[in-house]
Amino acid sequence: MQILSSILFIALTVVGFGLFARNAKKIYRNIKLGRPIDRTDRSSDRFKNMLLVAFGQKKMFTRPVPALLHFAIYAAFMITQIELIEIFIDGIFGTHRIFKEPLGGFYTFIISLIEILSVAALTATIIFLSRRNLLKLPRLNMKEMLGWPKKDANLILIMELVLVLCIFTMNGTDEVLFNRGASHFAGQGSFNFTISQFVGPAVFGSLSEGTLHVLERIGWWGHFFMVLTFLNYLYFSKHLHILLAFPNTYFANLNPLGQFSNLEAVTNEVKLMMDPNADPFAAPAPDENAVPAKFGASDVMDLHQVQLLNAYSCTECGRCTSVCPANITGKKLSPRLIMMKTRDRLEEVGRNIDTNKGTFVEDGKSLLNDYITPEELWACTTCNACVEECPIEISPLSIIMDMRQFLVMEQSAAPMELNNMMTNIENNSAPWQYSQMDRLNWKDEN
Repeated sequence: MQILSSILFIALTVVGFGLFARNAKKIYRNIKLGRPIDRTDRSSDRFKNMLLVAFGQKKMFTRPVPALLHFAIYAAFMITQIELIEIFIDGIFGTHRIFKEPLGGFYTFIISLIEILSVAALTATIIFLSRRNLLKLPRLNMKEMLGWPKKDANLILIMELVLVLCIFTMNGTDEVLFNRGASHFAGQGSFNFTISQFVGPAVFGSLSEGTLHVLERIGWWGHFFMVLTFLNYLYFSKHLHILLAFPNTYFANLNPLGQFSNLEAVTNEVKLMMDPNADPFAAPAPDENAVPAKFGASDVMDLHQVQLLNAYSCTECGRCTSVCPANITGKKLSPRLIMMKTRDRLEEVGRNIDTNKGTFVEDGKSLLNDYITPEELWACTTCNACVEECPIEISPLSIIMDMRQFLVMEQSAAPMELNNMMTNIENNSAPWQYSQMDRLNWKDEN
């Protein structure tokens, strides 16, 4: 029986991690569809940023209450991996609590810490469910959060509840069995786990030995099964940020937020025009058959790879939208929705490639217009509030600016007021509709 259990465990592990690897490969493939960008400079600063922001949750604490609740779940998730390692070893080799004997009292401490953090995570999860469904916090119930996004958030919280219940079922029943000398682990006495030593006898103490063994196995297998389910659910969920927050913060833009990137082709032309010693004919003649470079971005393939990583990393927390002055004043723009739509379009492109055996076939759609409208783009005030607020350094503004560049430089589709201003700058060297000579008329006024 134990051999069959180990075989089943190994088979489920291989299938679970195999499916996860396949989906991870798709995400990597989709991100690589973007333009290459070099973010390998300042490696020490990038590593520090990743530790502080992704691992240390630094930016979460601008809002202390949800930050503490989130940290409770985050800490429980991280520490529980220790127990998960033991479950994998036990499942493969048919042992039971293999770390108990060699670690002794330290084992009791670790499992007790996991239980304490699990109670904190259970409390936080219930509060998060209440905030979304009972209190209906505005930023969590905007239009873009209806349908699947809301179901996704609730589903992952319910999965966390089930996982915690599995932990306490496993530990609580084993506590009772160990007290009776009937545990899978040889020995008698008590585990003395901080929570289970009370919960176990109180909840499971009246049950028969056979029932306890069944419940202990349900808790153990339930824990394992929920981990594999959660791992493969990530691909369909906003909770990819659990994994992608680390590379996302490492490759984040470390320049001052107000510093925008100029188009290299335009910059080179301007430098050539401003250099009196430059020879415009010195450069080799351009290839007549070459496809002209596109200014800005109209689809996900025009965005760079870190922007696509941003789209997959978005937590949909809505902090960006809650501080956006355009959204607050009733404009159509929602920075969160910009990231969600970018990810939706990227997933659509990925499915297109899968359907057509590795090649993208034009589908008559694009990120611009079909997903994100010019109205949304021009509502942005470029204040960088969304970038400053994001807990994992996502930049919706960079996508907005690239798509604006496309509208202006490829389609001449800027709003009339902006077109007038740019025409005046070109003709009069000022945003106003009068010549440079007229600009000094004020000196003659009495």
